[in-house]
Amino acid sequence: MKKANAYVTGMFILSIILTIMFVGGIPSIIIGANKEIWALMGTGIACTAIGFYAMPVAWIMYGSARTLRRVVAAVTDEHLYTVQEIASQLSMDEKSVRGYLDKAFNKGFLAGYKREGDSITLNENIGAEQREKAAECPYCGAKFTYVGHGGRCPYCGSPVKK
Repeated sequence: MKKANAYVTGMFILSIILTIMFVGGIPSIIIGANKEIWALMGTGIACTAIGFYAMPVAWIMYGSARTLRRVVAAVTDEHLYTVQEIASQLSMDEKSVRGYLDKAFNKGFLAGYKREGDSITLNENIGAEQREKAAECPYCGAKFTYVGHGGRCPYCGSPVKK
């Protein structure tokens, strides 16, 4: 959920910056033209143009990011694990929910979950380095288990590699 929150915050900050650029660019043009400060006028023109075109797109992306965060919260906080449940809870159509779930998985917002069709389950696969392994010490013959790539005999302290 932290990644999704950071993404929404980033989109909000970008939207605010572009809005300020648009609003601040207009007086910069006027002041720059009246005082014959061409750099200020040029900066004002650039800020106004960038803000005019990019600001609406950024606000739309911010709205989409909030919806994406809401879908992630439905899975992680409300424990809704099917597209139908999420669509019903959020009053969205199932096609949109599938799209937002695809985006959430692609951006890594739903780490620890896996999607199987229209269902979401916890990913209980354990990496090879996290599996418990059985070993026998070549020096003292003790049998024990360890986690990782190599362990130490708990009795004599000898390293064991497998």
